[in-house]
Amino acid sequence: MAELRSICVFCGSSSGNEPAYRALAEELGQMLATRGLTLVYGGGNVGLMGAIADAALAAGGTVRGFIPRALMEKEVAHRHLTELGILGSMHERKAAMEAHADAFIALPGGFGTLDELCEILTWAQLGIHRKPVGLLDVNGYFAPLLAFFDGAVARGFIRADHRDLLLAERDPGALLDRMARWQPTIVPKWTAAPSPAP
Repeated sequence: MAELRSICVFCGSSSGNEPAYRALAEELGQMLATRGLTLVYGGGNVGLMGAIADAALAAGGTVRGFIPRALMEKEVAHRHLTELGILGSMHERKAAMEAHADAFIALPGGFGTLDELCEILTWAQLGIHRKPVGLLDVNGYFAPLLAFFDGAVARGFIRADHRDLLLAERDPGALLDRMARWQPTIVPKWTAAPSPAP
């Protein structure tokens, strides 16, 4: 079972156009704090990023952010976190978030959120980490992405065992409970090529 002390959350630097997105971010932030889990995230004060950090802090939680210096200079950094790490690049930010988290959750977001989710899934697929990865769906936001992954399995581009690395739930508590019970499986990405016919 996974020992969860800190959860990295990937989410949008905007709030989207449905109140449900922000409400989900706030619910998760509060829940992380009440469960004694540190929030690790991208260090921003805008959009869903700011909403989840503010909710966790308001509930007495610990929040650790990591942000590239270029974004810090654009004044989108959250100035009231428990800890804010200022890094040189987006690559360093992702590596720092991975190193400081025991699990990963994606909320609604755009290109950056998908980049972070897919990279951390790829690292799990390659065995670079053995940590649970999940997403929280709201109003079917991630349904097209999940359908794409299922289609990639059907077409032979993703192994079913690797597709199962991604947990998906609609309820934050249910996802955190699944993550706490999660056990890593070692499934190699590459298998031996079939022997040629005689």
